[in-house]
Amino acid sequence: MLAEIITIGDEILIGQIVDTNSAWMAEKLNEAGIRIKQISSVSDNREHILAALAEAATRADIILITGGLGPTKDDITKNTLAEYFNVSMVINEAALENVTKIFKKYNRPLLEVNRKQAEVPANCEVILNKNGTAPGMWFNSNGKIYVSMPGVPFEMKYMVEEEVIPKLKEVLKLPVIIHKTILTAGEGESFLAEKIADIEDSLPANIKLAYLPKLGQVRLRLSADGEDEALLKTEVEKYAAQIIERVNYAVVAEEDIPIEKAILNYMAEKGLTLSVAESCTGGYISHLLTQHAGSSAVFLGGVVSYANELKESVLGVNNETLWQHGAVSEQTVKEMVAGALLNFKSDYAIAVTGIAGPDGGTEDKPVGTVWIAVANASKTVIKKFTFGNKRLQNIERSAIGAFFMLNTLLKDGGL
Repeated sequence: MLAEIITIGDEILIGQIVDTNSAWMAEKLNEAGIRIKQISSVSDNREHILAALAEAATRADIILITGGLGPTKDDITKNTLAEYFNVSMVINEAALENVTKIFKKYNRPLLEVNRKQAEVPANCEVILNKNGTAPGMWFNSNGKIYVSMPGVPFEMKYMVEEEVIPKLKEVLKLPVIIHKTILTAGEGESFLAEKIADIEDSLPANIKLAYLPKLGQVRLRLSADGEDEALLKTEVEKYAAQIIERVNYAVVAEEDIPIEKAILNYMAEKGLTLSVAESCTGGYISHLLTQHAGSSAVFLGGVVSYANELKESVLGVNNETLWQHGAVSEQTVKEMVAGALLNFKSDYAIAVTGIAGPDGGTEDKPVGTVWIAVANASKTVIKKFTFGNKRLQNIERSAIGAFFMLNTLLKDGGL
């Protein structure tokens, strides 16, 4: 089964909001055995919407639409769908009751514009909105399934998970799709491809390998489709094990999670703690760690020692070290990581100092020069990186580099 996702709204096309709905829906549909053929965004324009619907019907069996179901004049999706199917608009009593209950709950008057939200094309099956006033709509037409849902993410997500996917599974015979993701870091996409070329060449026709690069990382995703879920899982795990054995030095996680989450999971399992001393990353490493629930079991905290005075007063970096070698140096990052271990009493520590840019570089230390140290009580590993001149990319690369170095130290030694 092939599906297409259409998001409607001028706010998406002018960059005012990011279309996160499509990515989320694509993931959920794929898990259910439905492949996405295309994702597109169109304006709040009748002609554009009609053309998008007609084109989607030539490519896909299932067309999912979000947006344009609000009570204001710029929300034209329902009327356009009625035109597309050549039907009239009618009041749906269940939808009207839902809208009435919501306004009564909040002791607000039910305006005519709100009442009209219960109007739907005559040929649709209403999907009640338990989190808002705009109903979803399910259409069967000429062998195609169309589903229109609100653009508000938490309203749409409920409908997809609780109503749409269960109904699709009920009315369609869907194949099984299995994914297995291996997270690697510290090795480029082309080098990984060369090392596992023979394994990739040996994959059967129903198993594909995708390389998903990101700054400092590459996710290797095996995808398989078929009818026998147990057999597919066995096959995918067999090839995944071969890949992991071949590039084990670069493997951070055997599941689709961020690198910092993989580290947090490992350290929590081992009962280990972590602290940080950040300079050029400005707290970004701490942010990545603390965005995950349960991070407090591992992450004690740290310091953003942007100024040299804080490197001295909080971390104990020697003034002489800073004068002789500068803040961006092997000597300084070594003392920073030692100060973090000593002062924050953690089992492991990360320290980062560098020139994020776009200015501040010198001939000896150009923009993108970053020193990273990771350490425990018995071992300190220090590495110099030379990134580019893009500030945000340098900050992100520094964080990923630090996590990969920490992961390597954890695998190599522990305590």
